[in-house]
Amino acid sequence: MDIDLSGRSAIVTGGSKGIGLAVATRFAASGADVAIVARGRAGLDEAARAIGASARGKVLALQGDVAVAADIGRVYEQVMQAFRKVDIVANNAGESRTGAFEQITDEMWQEDFDQKLFAAIRLTRLVWPQMKERRWGRVINTLNIGAKAPRPGSAPTAITRAAGMAFTKVLAGEGAPYNILVNALLVGLIEADQHVRRAAQTGVALKDYMSARGKEIPLGRMGRAEEFANIACFLASDDASYITGTAINVDGGRSPAM
Repeated sequence: MDIDLSGRSAIVTGGSKGIGLAVATRFAASGADVAIVARGRAGLDEAARAIGASARGKVLALQGDVAVAADIGRVYEQVMQAFRKVDIVANNAGESRTGAFEQITDEMWQEDFDQKLFAAIRLTRLVWPQMKERRWGRVINTLNIGAKAPRPGSAPTAITRAAGMAFTKVLAGEGAPYNILVNALLVGLIEADQHVRRAAQTGVALKDYMSARGKEIPLGRMGRAEEFANIACFLASDDASYITGTAINVDGGRSPAM
């Protein structure tokens, strides 16, 4: 499907690598002006160059920690100065952090909620009034399949992601009268930077690590970030005009929950 996002502007958090980079690249190649947000300056600059290679719109790289409310406010103002509006928000920041329940401290819980839930709440709250005024908006929340089917040892991520799914549903109902569509995409096993690090930590060759993990999935392989980005781009477009309040698994059939 040839998706055209010309005239739209988007913010992608966690946009300097992995899924976020793929989403930002797909948005920009489809014509949108795209702002990517991440904590590291060097990674941002490299990502902006990569996105720019196929971009049809403007690309803005902004350094900020979405777990910090002041950073979110500053980033939003910078995007507004550059693009004058925000049509699409992809709340994508945060990696999967898991552990045994009794070993998860209050500080670890708070950090996970700040990075994954409150970051999405704060940024979406800033863009919400202008989306209502223009009667058009798209909010896409990256979660994971643990939100629907949590496993033992999957806290705190499964808990914060489940809250993100509830947040998605509440917003979808409030946004529907204003043509603001809010959906979640639930990640299974996608080839991304965190898996590169895990392979290195275990001393296993990346190819062998990916192959072994892929055997856990009915489709027989890990997903590619570009495959995730294709669905996000569809949800960001006018072609998805009757889809809101959904939580779509992007997992190759791995989740036991539909």
